[in-house]
Amino acid sequence: MNIYVGSLNFKMQESELKEIFEEYGEVTSARIITDKYSGRSKGFGFVEMPDETDAKRAIKELNGTEVGGRTIVVNESVERPERRNFRNGGNSRRRESYR
Repeated sequence: MNIYVGSLNFKMQESELKEIFEEYGEVTSARIITDKYSGRSKGFGFVEMPDETDAKRAIKELNGTEVGGRTIVVNESVERPERRNFRNGGNSRRRESYR
């Protein structure tokens, strides 16, 4: 199960995030999202746990707890809907030029 973790301390490392969730079961991956230009943390990340029961328990017990001086938000990650192309007024077709 993929888990969203928000309101993370900006200094938190992926290894620390993984360690927190390993108390509830096996962790396949822990990833903190960073800004592609500065490389700084965006304050949220994702944890992948293969066992759904362990993952749900981690979500229930960690959501709203304080980690690194911040109250974290933990919930099941949901797929973001496909983004629309807003270039050209939101249409995927090219606008014709009128002469």
